[in-house]
Amino acid sequence: MSQTRPPSVEVIVSHAGLGGLIGLLGRPIVTEHVRRTLEDLRRSIPAGEPWPTVEEIIARVKQYVAAHTRRFPQRVINATGVLLHTNLGRAPWGQYLLDQVGERLTSYLSLEYDLAKGERGKRGVAVEEELAALAEAETALVVNNNAGAVYLALTALAWDREVVISRGELVQIGGGFRIPEILAKSGAVLREIGTTNQTNLADYEKVCGPQTALILKVHRSNFEQTGFVGEVEPKVLARLGKERGIPVLWDLGSGAVGPGSICQYSGEPTVKAAVATGADLVTCSGDKLLGGPQAGIILGRRDLIDRLRSDPFYRSLRPGKSTLLVLEATVAAHRAGRAETLIPLYQLLAVSTDDLRARAERITAVATDAGWDATVIPAHDTFGGGAAPGKTIDGWGVRLAAPAPDDVVRAARAHTPPILGTISDDAVVFSLRTMFASDDTLLSEFLRGYPQAT
Repeated sequence: MSQTRPPSVEVIVSHAGLGGLIGLLGRPIVTEHVRRTLEDLRRSIPAGEPWPTVEEIIARVKQYVAAHTRRFPQRVINATGVLLHTNLGRAPWGQYLLDQVGERLTSYLSLEYDLAKGERGKRGVAVEEELAALAEAETALVVNNNAGAVYLALTALAWDREVVISRGELVQIGGGFRIPEILAKSGAVLREIGTTNQTNLADYEKVCGPQTALILKVHRSNFEQTGFVGEVEPKVLARLGKERGIPVLWDLGSGAVGPGSICQYSGEPTVKAAVATGADLVTCSGDKLLGGPQAGIILGRRDLIDRLRSDPFYRSLRPGKSTLLVLEATVAAHRAGRAETLIPLYQLLAVSTDDLRARAERITAVATDAGWDATVIPAHDTFGGGAAPGKTIDGWGVRLAAPAPDDVVRAARAHTPPILGTISDDAVVFSLRTMFASDDTLLSEFLRGYPQAT
């Protein structure tokens, strides 16, 4: 029964209809949601007008809780065709990784404790040794992301001195961050050479001198140049650096390991190949083509990495225990030659096009039975996440011709779990390459249940 005055917070919270939510979230949080719901109603209901019933208010509270909960990161089904989708957390972690770290994360662990000596030790030593072995580098250092790795190298090695870089490599990375701005913030002095499309060895030779602290090479991992373009290969820069006594830092970015499907599809240089060029330092990401957690990895000369480790700024970039443990498990899978069976990114790449087509045909049959105008289509999936620009991977997908495709993708996002597809040529497309086979039934469930399928 409606009333002209709002019920009290206590009346709503104590109602049996919220018992389930209280059991799930706790009374303090539910009380907060009730207060906010009542405040919204007070602003929208004119004085003297009837209020909704207690039951209607409870229904609004549940709607508010559902909307509020969806703001938090949650599991989604990636049917976008982008393997390393930055907005979706890039490389997913598999059960293998969780099994490797679960027991240690639920107890104390020797993060910075040397069990042999019985005294404080260094964080991340074991995984850094494994990374160095994987890339055949002298040593390694792990920080929280690749931008941090580059920033640390610049501020520790080139403060108030020149860093030489080609104009064609003054790139912008995700989130609007630009290499020139990172250089300026690090305290290094930017020395641009060459042009946007052409830089040669003579350009480097002219400017490198006593004032030069570093030669910086940035791999264009999120776009490509074609046409009349030219750049100096890292091994040539490494040779120049050794002649002039100037360290060369190669920001590789993508972190491919290989051999296997990563190299086959991406064409990206591997970390081992990058170190083999003779570059003094190589930096890359942990959550791109390596297939692990967000991390910045620095590989190379021991004396330079020792300087980075001893720099006061390093402490602000140190990774936490979960990052180190998951990175350790990821590197172990690579070292054992088991990436395609244990690391999800590599598992997705290893699925054959025949299997993808068969899955697409099964889902399309379900959609057709539910009244959709559905067809199986070839897909050209991408790596994304700032890796392998311009490269595509053959796959298969499901195309839904719908009068209002925006409504369909919106409804798919509202599904539990949310399903993220794309719109192409006024139709909805779900790509199978980026979906795990176990999620096919959930996509089929959505297609059966969509109210406007017929």
